[in-house]
Order: sequence, then C-alpha cells, then structure tokens
Amino acid sequence: MPPESVPAEPSSPDLHSDPPSVIALFLAFARMSLSGFGGVLVFARRAIVDEHRWMTADEFNETFALCHFLPGPNIVNLSLVFGSRFRGIVGGVAAFAGLVGPPMLLVTALAAVYSHFGQVEALRRGLAGVSCAAIGLLVSAIIRMMAPLLKKRDGLGFVVTAAVFVAIGVWQLPLPAVLLVAVPISLAVTYAKIRWTS
Repeated sequence: MPPESVPAEPSSPDLHSDPPSVIALFLAFARMSLSGFGGVLVFARRAIVDEHRWMTADEFNETFALCHFLPGPNIVNLSLVFGSRFRGIVGGVAAFAGLVGPPMLLVTALAAVYSHFGQVEALRRGLAGVSCAAIGLLVSAIIRMMAPLLKKRDGLGFVVTAAVFVAIGVWQLPLPAVLLVAVPISLAVTYAKIRWTS
C-alpha cells in the first residue's frame, strides 16, 4: 500500500475531535449500519478513525480486539463499548440502537419482498454479486487495520497474526483452542517488547 493512501493518524488523544454526543453516536452508527450491507466493520473504522477521528487506528484495533472476547457479534460489542466509553450506559445504548434499529426495519421489509420474489433468477444473481462486494469490503478493512502494524514494522505481530490465520483459516482448528494458545503468546510478546524498550 503506498504511503499516500494511508491517512495520517492522530498521535495522541489531544488530537481527537470533541467527544460525540448521544445523538451523534446514534446517527453515526445508524449511518454505518445502513451503509454496511455484508458487514459494518469497514464503515465503522472509516467513520470512527478517518472521518470523525474519535479514535486512533491503534485504539480502534485494540477496542475491536477486546470485542472479540465478549459474547455476541463483534460489531455489536463495538457499538456498546465505544458508546459507553464516551457517554456511559446511555451512549452505549444509543450506539447500539443506531446500529441495530434501522437495519432491522429495513431487513424486515426486504424479507417480506423476498418471500414473494425470492425465486426470481435475476434477484438470486444480484444477491451473489452483493456477496462478492461484501468480501471485497472485508478484505479492504483488514488491510487498513493492518496499517498500524506496517508503520511500526511489528514483525512479531505479523508472525502471530499469520499463525492464527493459518490455524483457523487453513487447518480449521477450533477458535477457542487457538485463542487459548495465541492470546497468552501475544500478551507475553507485547510485555517483552515493552520491557525491552523501557
């Protein structure tokens, strides 16, 4: 990825924009959810990090990583954690409502349409095309989330990431078993790096 394609990230919390209001949280997550057919992650990162600058890329990655260990869908967890961080429980509820409410209404309406026209061949081909676009968006989000690792030249981070990908994606090992091994290793590597640089 060429350097000019990676937006400059704020280097400290002082460079963030003002904390979002409850209404801003609801509207931001509603916009993400309505934009994110096939996955909201790419739109969430773009809005939180690039547009509003409510978090740095590192903070977003760390928060999203935490959300993997909470029960429930990752992006839903992200909305609750993110909203609560800025506006407490009310902010978490507002972000969650923005993420879930509008798509729920839209999908309910689409389900009624699909029940009548789901066997139309043109519609089925269109849905197949949408799924390909969703995969492209997910790959794009992964590449952008790797940007902090690229900037830090974190070789050990890449090794751990690649090992987890191979274990889950190629060898089809169970996710809990892989995490039980990978998480302690990641924590130990990070702790050793902090001790080495301090």
